[in-house]
Amino acid sequence: MASSERSALLTYRLCGGSGEEERGRAAAAATPRKLPTFLGVVVPTLLSMFSVVLFLRLGFVVGHAGLYQALIMFVVAYFIIGMTVLSVCAIATNGALDAGGAYYMISRALGPEFGGSIGIMFFLANVCGSALYVLGLVEAVVDSFGIPPGQKAGTGIHVLPQSYWYELLYGTILLALCLLVCLVGASIYAKATFLIFLIVAGVLGTILISFFATRPIEVSILLPNSNGSETRNGSFTGFSLATLRANLGGGYDVDYTTGQMMSFSSVFAVMFNGCTGIMAGSNMSGDLKRPSYSIPRGTISAVLFTYLVYNLLAFLMCATCDRTLLQKDYGFLRDISIFPPLVTVGIYAATLSAAMSNLIGASRILYALARDDLFGRALALAKKTSASGNPVMAVILSWLVVQLVLFSGKLNTIAGVVTTFFLLVYATVNLACLALEWASAPNFRPTFRYFTWHTCLLGIAGCCVMMFLISPVSASASLGFLLLLLLALHYLSPSSTWGYISQALIFHQVRKYLLMLDVRKDHVKFWRPQMLLMVQNPRGSARLIDFVNDLKKSGLYVLGHVELQDLDMLPSDPLQPQQDSWLSLVDRLNVKAFVSLTLAPSVRHGVRQLLFTSGLGGMRPNTLVLGFYDDEAPQDGLARHPAFTSAREEVPLSFPPIRAPTAPKLLSPREYVGIVADALKMLRNVLLARQLESLDKAWELRRAASPPPTIHVWPVNLLRPDSARYADTCSLFLLQMACVLNMARAWRRARLRLFLCVEAGAMPHAQEEKLRQLLKDLRIQAQIQLVPWDTVTRLHWQTPRGPPGGPALAGEEEEGTVNFPANTTQVSDEYVCAANKLVLEQSPAPAVRFLYLPRPPADTSLYPLYLHQLELLTRGLGPTVLVHGVSAVTSTQL
Repeated sequence: MASSERSALLTYRLCGGSGEEERGRAAAAATPRKLPTFLGVVVPTLLSMFSVVLFLRLGFVVGHAGLYQALIMFVVAYFIIGMTVLSVCAIATNGALDAGGAYYMISRALGPEFGGSIGIMFFLANVCGSALYVLGLVEAVVDSFGIPPGQKAGTGIHVLPQSYWYELLYGTILLALCLLVCLVGASIYAKATFLIFLIVAGVLGTILISFFATRPIEVSILLPNSNGSETRNGSFTGFSLATLRANLGGGYDVDYTTGQMMSFSSVFAVMFNGCTGIMAGSNMSGDLKRPSYSIPRGTISAVLFTYLVYNLLAFLMCATCDRTLLQKDYGFLRDISIFPPLVTVGIYAATLSAAMSNLIGASRILYALARDDLFGRALALAKKTSASGNPVMAVILSWLVVQLVLFSGKLNTIAGVVTTFFLLVYATVNLACLALEWASAPNFRPTFRYFTWHTCLLGIAGCCVMMFLISPVSASASLGFLLLLLLALHYLSPSSTWGYISQALIFHQVRKYLLMLDVRKDHVKFWRPQMLLMVQNPRGSARLIDFVNDLKKSGLYVLGHVELQDLDMLPSDPLQPQQDSWLSLVDRLNVKAFVSLTLAPSVRHGVRQLLFTSGLGGMRPNTLVLGFYDDEAPQDGLARHPAFTSAREEVPLSFPPIRAPTAPKLLSPREYVGIVADALKMLRNVLLARQLESLDKAWELRRAASPPPTIHVWPVNLLRPDSARYADTCSLFLLQMACVLNMARAWRRARLRLFLCVEAGAMPHAQEEKLRQLLKDLRIQAQIQLVPWDTVTRLHWQTPRGPPGGPALAGEEEEGTVNFPANTTQVSDEYVCAANKLVLEQSPAPAVRFLYLPRPPADTSLYPLYLHQLELLTRGLGPTVLVHGVSAVTSTQL
C-alpha cells in the first residue's frame, strides 16, 4: 500500500511536482518511511494537546471562566478544530503526501502564493508554540525548584534563582535539549515521544484517581506582589456540591503571572493552545508509512480522546477545588496528587515533548519551503540535510527563531499570538478544502468523504470570528502580514507545476457567467470592441499587438495565426509546441489577449475559421484587424522591444526569422482583399493597420513638447467624394474607435482632431455646427478643423466615370482608374495621390491617423487595383488605421 501511494501510475497527485522537483526529492524518497499511525500521528497529536494546558492551565481556564463557560470554550474550540480536521482528512486522502504537513497540503491545493505565505505563517505558529511550551516548562521547573518570592536564598531543593534573565537562561538550556533530540531525527523523536506518552498516560491516570482518593486539604499559595510576596490559601474540598455550584459561573480575576485582567477571550486564547496540536501528525507526513491512511484515523482518534478528557477533568476540578486554588496555583495538580513526583515528571515530559513536536514541525515546514524555492536564496541554507535525510539546517534555523521568541518571557504573553497564528492556518486549511470542493474538479476524489463545503465554510467563519475576538490587533497584523507575503510571492516567486486552484475556480465561474451572457440582450450602449488580430510573425508585429491592446477597451482580444499545413500529412499537431511561445509573448508584451492558432490550406481559409470559431457565447470577435499589404520589408520588432532586450532575462521564443524582402509572400493581393470582403460579409468590422511598427508610443506620448500629441480622424470616404457623409455607420464607427483609443490610459494626453472636408458654396459653417452637435451628443471631445478640398474633388469630377450613385458603364475605364461597381465610383490615381497629399499636409504630424476604409469592389478582378489605391492613399502617412465599420456602436441614450 505504501508503495502504491507513491506510484508513477497516479497521474493526479496532490504534490503535482515537475521532473526537477521530483529529482530534488530523490534523496528524501530513498529514505524509507518508518512511522505507523499510532507512533506517527496519535502520539504526537496527543502529546501536543496534552501539555501546558492540561497540566498547567486547565485549572486557570476553569477557575476564571467557570464550568459553564469552560464547556462552551471547549465546544467552540473543538468545533473549529473538528471542521479543520475534516478538511485536513479530505485533502490528505486526495493524493500522495510529502514532507511539510499543512504547508504541503495548502501549497499543492491553492498554489505557491497561498501555500508559501501560509507556510511562513504556520512556521511562525509552530515556532511560537514551541517557545510557549518551553516557557511553560520553565514555569513548572521554577515552581518546583525556584527560590520562593521574597527570599534571597533557597532552602532544600528550592535553589534556582527567579528573575527574567534566569528564566530566559533556563529556557535556553531546555530548548538546547530539544534541539539535540530533533537533530538526531524523526525516528528517535518518535521513540522518545512514545516513552513520554507512556509517562503522560500514567500521570493522567494518577490525576484521575487523585480526585477520588485524596482527602480534603488546604494548599498554601505564595504569590508575588509589589511588597515581595503574600500567602493565600486554596482548598481541595473533595467532591462537594457547594464547590461545584460556586464554580459554575465565571469569576474573572487578575492573572498573577502577568498582572492583566482576564476575560473570556484572553482565557480562550490560553485554552485554545491545548487544541493546536491537531497538525502534529500532518507535520510528520514525510516520515509516515502511509500518510493518507494514518492522518485521518490518527488525528480524529486523538481529537475525540482529548475532548473527552478535557471535559471530564474540567468537571472534576469544578467539583473538588475552590476558585482560589484554581486561579492562583497553576501547579495545583501536583499538590493534590497521590504521588506528586509523578505529576512533576509528567508535566516536564509533556511540555518537553510538545516543544520538540512544534520545533520539529517548524523545521519540516521550513525545509519544505526551502526545497520548493519559493523564497529563492533566502532559504537556501535550510535545504541542507544529513546523510539520513534529516533537515538539520532547518532544525537549527527554527531553533534560532524559537530562541528569539523566548525573550517574550511569559507563557500567557504569547498565548494570544500563538492562537491567532494557528487559527489563521486552520482557516486557510478549510479554505483550501472549500476551494477544491467548489472548483468541482473531477480529480478531487478524496477517500475521506465525511465533509462538505458547509463544514469548510463553518470552519473558516469560526476561525475568523475567534481570531478577532481574542485580539483584533494581532488578527489584523497577521492578516496584513499574510497579504504582504501573498503579494510578494505572486509577483516574485517562479511559476510552478503544482496546479493553481485559482485557475479551477476561475474556469468554474467563467463558464457559469458565459452561459449567462445572452447575445440576445446586447445593446449598443454597452458595445465594446472585441478584436481578432491576425499575426503572421510576431517578430514583425510587436508594436501592432500593443496598439490593438489599447484599442480593445476591456473587450475580447485574440491573437490569431494561420499555419499553412495539412494535418492529414502530419504525424501530430504542429501547433501545440508553438502555444507556449505565443503565451510567453503575451506575458512579456503585457497585453491582455488570448491566442488562437489554426491549420488551413490558405490564409483566407484560416481567417474564416478563426472568425467562425474564436470566442464563446457572447464573447466573440466583432472586429478583424489586419496588417497592411505592401512591399515594405518587415523589421524584427521583438529584437528592439524593451521586454525582450532586457539583459536581466532572456526569453527564448520559437518564432521563425523575419521574411526576407525577396522571399515570396504567403498570400496574394487578391486573397488579402478577399479576407476583408469575407469579414464584412460576416458582419465583422475591419481595421487595416499600416506602419504601426514605426509608432514609438512611449516617445509620442511622453515627450515634453507642447502641444500634446494628436490623433487625426478623417471620417469621410476619400475614395468616393461624391458620397461623403459624416453620420453613416462606418463614419460613426471610425469616430468611436478613435475615441476608444483616446480613452486608453496611455493615450489620455493625446487630443482628437476631426477633419471636415468642405467645398466652396457648401455652407461650411453650417456643416461644422452640425458636426459639433453630433460630437456633443456622442460625448466625444475633439477639435474640428475645416479642410477645403475643392482642388482635390476637381480631379475627381474631371475623371470620366459612371452615372452618379450607380455603377460605371462598361468600357468607360481609362488607365489609372478603377471601375467599382455598385458601391463605389471611379477614381484616378491622380485623385488618390491628391487626397493623400491633402491628408499629409495637415500639421502638426499626428501620432496616428484614422481613415475611412471603403468596401472592396464586388468584382473580384478589381481587388488588386483596390489595394493599389489604398496603398496610394496611405503612402507616407506614418502610423495609419483604415477603418470600416458595420456595427452600430454609438448611442445618445442614458
